[in-house]
Amino acid sequence: MSTDSRSPEDRELRVGMVGYAFMGAAHSTAWRTVNVAFDLPARARMALICGRDESKVAGAAAKLGWDAHTTDWREVVERDDIDIVDVCTPGDSHAEIAIAALAAGKHVLCEKPLANSVEEARAMVAAAAKAQADGIRSMCGFNYRRVPAVAMMRQLIASGRIGVIRHVRAVYLQDWIVDPQFPLVWRLQKDKAGSGALGDIGAHIIDLTQYVTGQKITGVSALTETFVKERPLPTESSGLAASSGNGGDAPATGQVTVDDAALFLARLDGGAIATYEASRFAIGRKNGLRVEINGSLGTLVFDLERLNELEFYDSAAPSAEQGFNRILITEADHPYMAAWWPPGHIIGYEHSFTHEMRDFIEAIATGTDPAPSFLDALQVQLVLDAVARSADQGTVWTEVEPALVEVAA
Repeated sequence: MSTDSRSPEDRELRVGMVGYAFMGAAHSTAWRTVNVAFDLPARARMALICGRDESKVAGAAAKLGWDAHTTDWREVVERDDIDIVDVCTPGDSHAEIAIAALAAGKHVLCEKPLANSVEEARAMVAAAAKAQADGIRSMCGFNYRRVPAVAMMRQLIASGRIGVIRHVRAVYLQDWIVDPQFPLVWRLQKDKAGSGALGDIGAHIIDLTQYVTGQKITGVSALTETFVKERPLPTESSGLAASSGNGGDAPATGQVTVDDAALFLARLDGGAIATYEASRFAIGRKNGLRVEINGSLGTLVFDLERLNELEFYDSAAPSAEQGFNRILITEADHPYMAAWWPPGHIIGYEHSFTHEMRDFIEAIATGTDPAPSFLDALQVQLVLDAVARSADQGTVWTEVEPALVEVAA
């Protein structure tokens, strides 16, 4: 790709986004605000949004602030006036859309997990590596890396403040499907979602812990469980339970083909040992992501439901002063925070996506490689695969395959 000599005021990166539901709305908020919050070498323009339902995607375009809409993702990929393709669809279409977009010379941002299988993820990494030679950038959307407290946690660990890492503890707990009458939505179907709690929320804590520690998971011993094995089929229009069609009151049902919960032990390549738990059946937990890192000199704790805080136990402090200290991550010298409000004024979940878009635009405009790359996301996919294989084989210890890629000539 040739270098763009336009000034930042004149240079636009025209975004085409595929998907308009939960993640589509989150990404739209970020694209809409990123250039308001940050001074960047290019401006994002929300050019085109895509969804399968004409009326719904038209409504989303108007509500979320997109210039135009389409029901064919191929139009997003093929249009000459689109620079970035943002993939916010279920996992079963990530590979097809992203690979086509990269081949068409578009920068690609793809939601996590990268794909529904290791094979698809490897194909996406190969496509990204080939496109990179022409200056095309790609990134996977693990947005929790962009929470300022998480970025600060990484900085403290990298600077040696907690010493040698010994323990990693990570949980991500939700309860939104605990009702057995909750319908069989796409996230509960393996062919569309790839996996259940494991890939949906487990992928986040895998990436987050590897990111803050700088260590990779090398092996796992896992178990998974599906507590509710059949659910009512949803109607296309409402998503509520559909009638059985036999004149009775009982709704038609379908099989849940993903895990409701996943737990595993792990070893990391820097010597740390770890425990992970992901569940969508933890009653009372709405978005309970918590990570604790124990080192030889101290401990750091992050809790997503206290997003602006970091807990730090520093064993170097005098014994009479030791204890967990609460760091309020709102200062201008904390990661990303100089763009926002005066100290003490907190930010929220949506800001992590704004920071994500900020970093992606910066990488594209400066010709640098954004992170997490598709290769980074493949490594997470390989951990997910090892967890699933271990659980299928009765929690047997399972090594994580290396994240390698071959680029076709």
